[in-house]
Amino acid sequence: MNLTLIVIAAAVAVVLVGWLAGLRVVNEHERGVAFRLGRYHHTAGPGLRYLLPLWIDRMTRVDVRTYAVEAPSQEVLTLDKVLVRVLATAYLQVVDPRLVVTQVADYRAAAAHLLRSTLRSVIGQITLQVLLTERERVSGTLTGILDQETEAWGVRVSMVEIKDVELSQAMLRAMGRQAEAEREKIAKIISAEGELEAARTLTDAAGVIAASPSALQLRYLQTLSEIGGDRNTVVVFPMPIDLVQPILDIQARAAKKARNGSPGGDGAAAPPPAPPPV
Repeated sequence: MNLTLIVIAAAVAVVLVGWLAGLRVVNEHERGVAFRLGRYHHTAGPGLRYLLPLWIDRMTRVDVRTYAVEAPSQEVLTLDKVLVRVLATAYLQVVDPRLVVTQVADYRAAAAHLLRSTLRSVIGQITLQVLLTERERVSGTLTGILDQETEAWGVRVSMVEIKDVELSQAMLRAMGRQAEAEREKIAKIISAEGELEAARTLTDAAGVIAASPSALQLRYLQTLSEIGGDRNTVVVFPMPIDLVQPILDIQARAAKKARNGSPGGDGAAAPPPAPPPV
């Protein structure tokens, strides 16, 4: 009787231990991919899950949080034959745990290798200017290519960020000289445009003054007023011909009358008087 109880108790203990051995806890950030006799059975969500013991069921946990894969700084040749060192990071997230377990051995390592090769391929098709000024567009291109490739693994690429682009010292000096030349070019263009606009304005002003002689005299007076503001300034300027023209006209008429009133009436000059006798 005692032996029978012992056997029954032992059997119950074995069953209980076997049943407890089949319990699994899946965390909130995980998904459990369950296999039964080597074949995919189901994907378990977070919580307490039960698997058949004695290696009938087996579970693989997959982390579904966003994971960052960084491509180490590597030298890449751009389309315009410039050697740069680029550091990039891709952000991944598992969307299908079954594919992650069944289609790729280590999706993180595979994603890192794919990021490095894609980075070299994309940068080799663009110039240095595009890489430096349109970094967001380059990142978007990398994201699209990686996301398309990793879709078969059950992984989604949310973003690829180009964190750093390093140039050689010689290239930095060359870019500095180019930027300085561009600034000088812009300054000269602005100066030339200013001179052209000033010349056009002066031409318009000359036309207005030519159409109104009184405007020239007013401008003369205004200039003299501006110059005479300083008492220590001595200004020598020619008198405008318009101011003395009436006097010149009077003198010319007087001379003409004098010639007309001389003997002969023909306007000829009178002979000089004879010298007195000695």
